Amino acid sequence: MKKLLSVLLFGLWLPVSAQDAPNVLFQQGVDAFFAAKAKESVAAFDKLIALAPDSKPQLWQRGLSLYYAGDFKGGREQFEVHQTVNGNDVENAAWHFLCIAKGESVEAARKVFIPIEGDSRIPMKQVHELFAGKGSEEAVLKAAEEGEGERLRNHRCYAHLYLGLYFEATGDDVKAKAHMLKAAQDFSMDHYMGRVAQVHVKIRGWDK
Repeated sequence: MKKLLSVLLFGLWLPVSAQDAPNVLFQQGVDAFFAAKAKESVAAFDKLIALAPDSKPQLWQRGLSLYYAGDFKGGREQFEVHQTVNGNDVENAAWHFLCIAKGESVEAARKVFIPIEGDSRIPMKQVHELFAGKGSEEAVLKAAEEGEGERLRNHRCYAHLYLGLYFEATGDDVKAKAHMLKAAQDFSMDHYMGRVAQVHVKIRGWDK
């Protein structure tokens, strides 16, 4: 017989099987994040890890929630452990950088910036070079102008998302806001990272 646990879902304590509980907690974490409730999202992910410790390395979503909750040390650690199971993802390196830049300094982040090879997604190569201090805003935007239709829109969304994050971390709030609004509104996408841009502008109060 499956052990039954109680999980708070939509304000109600519902019994779920031990097998289903991790999925419910994961969804709670995601839903809270998209509702711009970063601390509540972290709490759900932490309950998931307590229930299923082996899940932690996979939970890059928790790292995003920690970043927006202001726990930059915790975010850094989450992205470092995620690197052990996902070694060729520029986004993981970028968020690791962002946590250190916010928690310490851009210089400290650059000293331990994670080298990445093999991420062929557009415009991730140029994003990585930018965060490493070797690229430029112009190069990211130029690289994103490939494809057409939804593919082009997606490239632009990613470009403006990471430019917004980069400029916020490096202290240029004007450029940060301009790029993030483009990612969240002009080139909005309904996938996880597209919705991160929307959460970002909501948390910062830029959607008003």
